[in-house]
Amino acid sequence: MDDQNKNLILATALSFLVILVWFVLFPPEDQPVDQPPTAATQPAADQATTPAAQAPVQGGAPQAEATVETPVVEVPRVSIDTPRLSGSISLVGGRIDDLALKDYRETLDADSPNVTLLKPVGKPEAYYAAFGWAPGGELTNEDVPGPSTLWRVAKGDVLSPATPLVLEWENGKDILFRRTISIDDNFMITVQQEAVNNSANPVRMAPYGEIIREGEPSNLEGFFVIHEGAIRQTGKEMDELKYKKMRDMGADPVWGPGSDVVEVENNGWLGFTDHYWMTMLIPDANQPFTSVLQYNQARDIYKTVARLKTQDIAPGASATLSTRVFSGAKEWQTIRNYERNDGIYRFIDSIDWGWYFFLTKPIFQVLHWLNSVIGNMGWAIIALTVTIKAIMFPLAYKSYVSMAKMKELQPQMEKLKERAGDDRQKLQKEMMELYKREKVNPASGCLPIILQIPVFFSLYKVVFVTLELRQAPWIGWIRDLSAPDPSSILNLFGLLPYAPPEPGSFLAIFSLGLLPILLGISMWLQQKLNPTPTEPTQAMIMAWMPWVFMFMLGRFASGLVLYWITNNTITFTQQYLIMRSHGHKPDVFGNIVRGFRRKKPDSE
Repeated sequence: MDDQNKNLILATALSFLVILVWFVLFPPEDQPVDQPPTAATQPAADQATTPAAQAPVQGGAPQAEATVETPVVEVPRVSIDTPRLSGSISLVGGRIDDLALKDYRETLDADSPNVTLLKPVGKPEAYYAAFGWAPGGELTNEDVPGPSTLWRVAKGDVLSPATPLVLEWENGKDILFRRTISIDDNFMITVQQEAVNNSANPVRMAPYGEIIREGEPSNLEGFFVIHEGAIRQTGKEMDELKYKKMRDMGADPVWGPGSDVVEVENNGWLGFTDHYWMTMLIPDANQPFTSVLQYNQARDIYKTVARLKTQDIAPGASATLSTRVFSGAKEWQTIRNYERNDGIYRFIDSIDWGWYFFLTKPIFQVLHWLNSVIGNMGWAIIALTVTIKAIMFPLAYKSYVSMAKMKELQPQMEKLKERAGDDRQKLQKEMMELYKREKVNPASGCLPIILQIPVFFSLYKVVFVTLELRQAPWIGWIRDLSAPDPSSILNLFGLLPYAPPEPGSFLAIFSLGLLPILLGISMWLQQKLNPTPTEPTQAMIMAWMPWVFMFMLGRFASGLVLYWITNNTITFTQQYLIMRSHGHKPDVFGNIVRGFRRKKPDSE
């Protein structure tokens, strides 16, 4: 086969190697069929979630405390109202368990509800943040605020950026617990916990915060390229555990089965992350704490716990510690501001940048800037692709020049094959001498392509994880770049009065939108820069490859398909111009016509 065609096949295969690996070797994880436990089957409030839950605090290594209670249908609440968040706080347990994002809706419909992030106990897939004190010394669980504690409002009737909320509870033994909750204009909540010892005896206790999810979320993307599950920054490294890995965690001697425990000296935070949203516990940067990931198999509950240092409080003294909670959208600029202005260590890494983070981060910054300048994410993707291709042009030029030199050597290589016959060793030796004599490196055409793979992967990652693509329009019928092309060839892209097949139906496989079809055509035209290989098997592979990828990528996000179309179009243009500059005029139209001709049988 022509070496130029070999390189073309190799380039196409390498460009989509990652996608094939994902589909073949890393299929989406199966979703669990078991439903989370219902309210009727949950244990009473005083039952522990782990065997060590009711153990006292000893030696600065506090035990896990029960925080899951029998659901309360109607509980007193205090409203949350900020420019970007709405919801409420339960006075039973003082939980932050009702939170919706004002800037984001579930669908494109005008009357679609806002995205709900946190949900109270008793609702399906309950998801909330809880705080409290673990008892130590002579104290018991009844002496500290727990999941059933009814707090009273000491100050504030609505939690807003201008009006913090102060809750109080006294245990009947001259210990006053005060919780001050404040919130900013974005997604950060600060919870300050204070214990005032008005008794005649010293007391010992440890403040904690935890984020709890009842059952694995049903709306997981389940795709290899994005991390969904627990995430933890220890100040030294980042840990990421999917829900399946959390279910497989071993036993810790202190915290019990299904626990992963790390002692963090400073700069730590942890929580749960989804595709576009996350909820994180963030102790003060210089605050040491015990970072715990937990899974309770009996009750199908996932937890991330930040247990702060144990406090010894003398009579007449008090102890006050703070923990922040980020609960909101994974907006790059917002998260970066928290990192830069509030000193949250490497908080930008809460966004899943992938293996090639050193490329993904700057590429995303360029995309974000282009979007701010252009004002349309679709055109920003096109502009980003053009920019990347321009930067990579020297590598592409070197690759195409090498391919052209190899093509010039084809007549001499054919003569070598005729002379060598079946002697493969002799042929290999003479070919190496030919390459050396003509100063041609056969691998030089492939190396630039290989070097472009990390860039390709990073671009793919950026487009996939970018929150700004969610429900972002481009032109006409493309109203959401994070969703597949909604048009369908089965109704002539809306010209016929028929609705396209439902996504789960068999016909949906053939319901290709306009963008996927353009993607297939762009790959097909790129192939036609060179004549069809004479070897039948290779010719068949070349003929089918564009249309296989067209169907394979047809249900991908429109933003990704738009990137691939732009990339293929630029690659076609670059290769065409480079081939013309080297005296070879590609016969694209002739190659297309010859590709449609039926070959006559040898007997005719």
